[in-house]
Amino acid sequence: MTSSTAMAESDTFSAQLRRGDLVLGDCPSREVLKDVTSPWGVLLLIVLMGGVRRFSDLRRMVGGVSEKMLSQTLKRLESHGLVHRKSYETVPPRVEYSLTPLGMTVAEKVAALADCIDAILPDIQDAQRAAPSLEHA
Repeated sequence: MTSSTAMAESDTFSAQLRRGDLVLGDCPSREVLKDVTSPWGVLLLIVLMGGVRRFSDLRRMVGGVSEKMLSQTLKRLESHGLVHRKSYETVPPRVEYSLTPLGMTVAEKVAALADCIDAILPDIQDAQRAAPSLEHA
């Protein structure tokens, strides 16, 4: 294990937040966290756990995402080393996306969070119905 990954629990991002430590706005962890937990980032990571996908497949599988947002999100995830982009010199051009080993590690955690939310969704919906409306606040 490298020194960058051998981090004591007290030094982790989440531990710093729990202690109330101020985390700088330009902290690199926050930027990655923002991109990974964006609505499209979460869904793309989970879909890519299923293997190599073409851009058009991803667009079809992730309902509601625009071509622009899909492209931007894939580029951001690629810039963090989570997604691999492979381009083929064909006509028409063919591009495939897959998770890197780092991406698979993150995707597994994101999928666990999504599964947790799905499992307790009825309780969340009950809480939403019982909560005072934000419109009257």
